[in-house]
Amino acid sequence: MEVNWAEVRAEFPALAGWTYLNTATFGQLPKRATDAVAAHFAHRDRMACADYLEWFDDADRIRESIGRLIHCEAGDIAFIPNASMALSMLFGGLDWKPGDRVVTLQDEFPNHYYYAAHLRHRGVEFVETPFAGFYGAVTPRTRVVAISTVNYSTGFRAPLEEIAAFLKERGVLLYVDGTQSVGALRFDISSIRPDMFAVDGYKWLLAPNGAGFCYVSSELRQRLDPSVIGWRSHKDWRCTERLHHGAPEFSNRAEKYEGGMLAFAPLYALGASVEMMLAIGPERIERRVMDLAAKTAEALREAGGEVLHCESPIVTARFEQDASRLAAALADKRILVAARHGNLRVSPHFYNSEEDIGVLQRALR
Repeated sequence: MEVNWAEVRAEFPALAGWTYLNTATFGQLPKRATDAVAAHFAHRDRMACADYLEWFDDADRIRESIGRLIHCEAGDIAFIPNASMALSMLFGGLDWKPGDRVVTLQDEFPNHYYYAAHLRHRGVEFVETPFAGFYGAVTPRTRVVAISTVNYSTGFRAPLEEIAAFLKERGVLLYVDGTQSVGALRFDISSIRPDMFAVDGYKWLLAPNGAGFCYVSSELRQRLDPSVIGWRSHKDWRCTERLHHGAPEFSNRAEKYEGGMLAFAPLYALGASVEMMLAIGPERIERRVMDLAAKTAEALREAGGEVLHCESPIVTARFEQDASRLAAALADKRILVAARHGNLRVSPHFYNSEEDIGVLQRALR
């Protein structure tokens, strides 16, 4: 069945006034996502929150939808407000020893630098390496490798299956941030098997800020304690009339990392967007996104840019002109792209059209 992409585009009101090619910074919200938030608040008023425990049943259904999207079990998913929370939970929960090493790739998102660099006061070595030197940077003292599915500033896609197999053989934990691809590109947990996989939903998953999730492998759940412990940490937290008093007995599900109340409004929006993507079909979405990315690369080359990467939804190019000034000049024409580390970054999603690429091309000329 063919997808009517014009009908899909009509779901996104913001696109009526802008040529929006900047999903790597913010994804646009479909109407069904904002409708889901409005319906939640209307339901609160109608029920005076009397049925609040049923909201957690809704949250579990959203976990199931996410599981279908990335091919894991609902029990593997914990909701988080942002990807920084997941990485901090991992780094903060490990028993670091002097000489331990953390490895990431060059030009990664700052999340992967800041906490790792902070651990230097505990004698942990932090290594940033170009991909060409990655395998040599993984030594017997390496405890964690933290990388992204797609680099936020260049669009580079690391060969995750190959990396994951290499690290498994050496007992190195693999943390992957999927914020810059999930929702645009397919991701199969079962083929990569990271120890932790985090996604902030406000980019390619088309959710509001505050809606994110992390996958935590069953093996890691056995050894990683929650960093936030609250009333939902005990395995029987649903027994609200007789909440447990004392040390919590943790569930074996990933929800044990959530600690307290959830931010339901953005989660309902996330759930609506995920269901939309499942209905369209992740394979169709990826094909559409990569077709638009190829057309974007062609347009940037035609305009005189040197395209750095075009194997992902993030297409980057260098121009003789300053990238920041180019991005600002385009914004004056209501064409939104981004400048990152001297690169002009263009990031089309499935809601974009060939005409959007043509508008960008003509403006660059």
